[in-house]
Amino acid sequence: MNTPDNWRKSSYSGGGDGNACVEIAHAPTLISIRDSKDPALGTLAFPAGTFAAFLQALKETQRS
Repeated sequence: MNTPDNWRKSSYSGGGDGNACVEIAHAPTLISIRDSKDPALGTLAFPAGTFAAFLQALKETQRS
């Protein structure tokens, strides 16, 4: 798997150097995520549709 080069941090990363969060990289068919505190530790990649469903479930959980 190729490592994406378009990582971005969430606007919810917090103060300071903003490393209390995950980073996300988009590719045409995959969404990759990694820990911003230790990006070399590893990367998870999900099919775009699966990641979208995961985010939707999180949003619904927050509303409850």
